[in-house]
Amino acid sequence: MLGEYRIEGRRASDIAASVERAIGAGELQPGEVLPPLRELAVYLEVNPNTVAAAYRTLRDRGVIETAGRRGSRVRPRPASTSREALRVEVPLGVRDASDGNPDTSLLPPLERALAEAVARSVERPALYGTPAVDHDLAALARSAFAADGVADGPIAVTSGSLDAIERVLAAHLRPGDTVAVEDPGWGSLLDLVPALGLRPVAVGVDDDGPLPEQLARALRDGARAAVITDRAQNPTGAAVTAARAAELRTLLSDHPGTLLIEDDHGHGIVDLPLHPLSGTTDHWALVRSTAKAYGPDLRLAVLTGDAVTVDRVRGRQRLGPGWISHLLQDAVVHLWRTSAIDPTEVAGAYGRRRDALIRALAERGVCARGRSGMNVWVPVPDETGAVARLLHSGWAVAPGARFRLHSPPGIRITVSGLADDDIVPVADAVAAATGVGEARRYE
Repeated sequence: MLGEYRIEGRRASDIAASVERAIGAGELQPGEVLPPLRELAVYLEVNPNTVAAAYRTLRDRGVIETAGRRGSRVRPRPASTSREALRVEVPLGVRDASDGNPDTSLLPPLERALAEAVARSVERPALYGTPAVDHDLAALARSAFAADGVADGPIAVTSGSLDAIERVLAAHLRPGDTVAVEDPGWGSLLDLVPALGLRPVAVGVDDDGPLPEQLARALRDGARAAVITDRAQNPTGAAVTAARAAELRTLLSDHPGTLLIEDDHGHGIVDLPLHPLSGTTDHWALVRSTAKAYGPDLRLAVLTGDAVTVDRVRGRQRLGPGWISHLLQDAVVHLWRTSAIDPTEVAGAYGRRRDALIRALAERGVCARGRSGMNVWVPVPDETGAVARLLHSGWAVAPGARFRLHSPPGIRITVSGLADDDIVPVADAVAAATGVGEARRYE
């Protein structure tokens, strides 16, 4: 049974733990088929219902998947295996264009904002019973949402975008529900969905956002939720256009029971207008993080949505962390009020590097994508080989496997750390690594 490994346990929890231990130790491989339920029950001398409960627990945890008569098998990427494990280790002397971090020279200084927050906390300390969301932060966030055409709704504050998305999904969905996600898309989200016991279904993306026909298929097939990136999509740089937004709104209006989550990933770092889908369905949320524009360590995002969704998020938050530090909230208020960054300037800085790299790659016969944000996505025929060859030539890029479910191979290049003089060397290295224009003969 399963080669050398023997599943053990008399209780459902013990059987499930035995399988998870084997996967973590590499003794059960992704895609490996588990024993039929009744066969394992006979082997372990337990009731088949016990094995069924163990398998159900493993499915809910995103560890295994069931394909009808084809049985249960270890997921290609169990929830316990983070896509971050696919990152490239950058040796000394190799330039890192893989990490997805912003250009620190474009981040605002935080000393004044934090000092103002501390001074305010001395005058009005945040104690138990203080409202979770600072009044000034909520007012500024609500005003900014309204200016961008986002539907009216209450405000919540979370510890970053992923925290917000997790809380919104958990507020409405249950293990086994299906979530439409972008493919290629944000690796952390692709990890989160199965970790919550939910089933991701891939929706392709072009430069204008999610492909309507693929989203329509996912919704027809029963997807309970959809997560859509409005701008600076990670990893492709896609940004939803007005025309695509109109298509998606029409499509979603035919499925009002869908939970819609929008991640405005490009807020503060792109100069393309927002075309929100908010309010199209009964339950929705739109999230904005401060990470890319003001610094990842602020760990703060604001979200708005329908009253039920935001109330559920706030209620569950009260039973966990309680609130996001008012020191951070006050610091963000200061940054917003003082216009600590110029989004047009930041967008221009990233845009010049991104566009220059795409042009240089095109001149070398390499097709690349990157309509907004700080990343360029390059489709490649051999992802592993391309990453290895680029590393050998002195450049570390992110392997596309971190961002893909079923979409073709690719690599992600983060331009935030590139200078003007780096563009040509990077383009040359990518062209060489992908074998573009190189004729080969095999005997």
